[in-house]
Amino acid sequence: MAEITSAKIRELRERTGAGMLDCKNALAEKEGDIEKAIEYLREKGLAAAAKKAGRIAAEGLCESYIHGGGRIGVLLELNCETDFVAKTDEFKLLAKDICMQIAASKPEYVRREEVPADVVEKEKEIFTAQALNEGKPANVVEKMISGRIEKYFKEICLVEQPFIKDTDITINDLLVRQISKIGENINIRRFVRYELGEGLQKRQENFAEEVMAQIK
Repeated sequence: MAEITSAKIRELRERTGAGMLDCKNALAEKEGDIEKAIEYLREKGLAAAAKKAGRIAAEGLCESYIHGGGRIGVLLELNCETDFVAKTDEFKLLAKDICMQIAASKPEYVRREEVPADVVEKEKEIFTAQALNEGKPANVVEKMISGRIEKYFKEICLVEQPFIKDTDITINDLLVRQISKIGENINIRRFVRYELGEGLQKRQENFAEEVMAQIK
């Protein structure tokens, strides 16, 4: 069996557009053979989702979610290609799940391309100072910064966050699966998250646990 490396997973993802976990599972299923893994993903319909992702999605809906008796509010615009799909229960459930994700995990952006360059540079400066204060050699600081920036993106970018209902997949993986299942492109366009008293001094709350408890 060929070794399943992160480089192979990335290559398979780039060639098919399938989610990271789906790519990893496909490689495991086909013993590390990329070409066979591509065929496997196509059979599952996951590779086809990459082609659909480039299509215009101008329909959809605006979904709202209120948590904790009005303490957190989320407004989301989720797009698809047709009004027919937008009215289906499956699409509405997806929108609700994404709203609950936003309420629980507090993302700041939809995807990393939206993060302003000056924000990223500021984080790099902070991470660099932290690494140097930890006494790390200068020659390894750059690699550490790269790793910490990746972690930072996964924390603040919605599509890179682990899905609260299944932490083995990301929100992007969830979208890819739904695109494959529904047969239309689906795009998270924008969202707003409000938290009562945000910016004011208050006691700490674990909203992620509360949202998960409500799901159960």
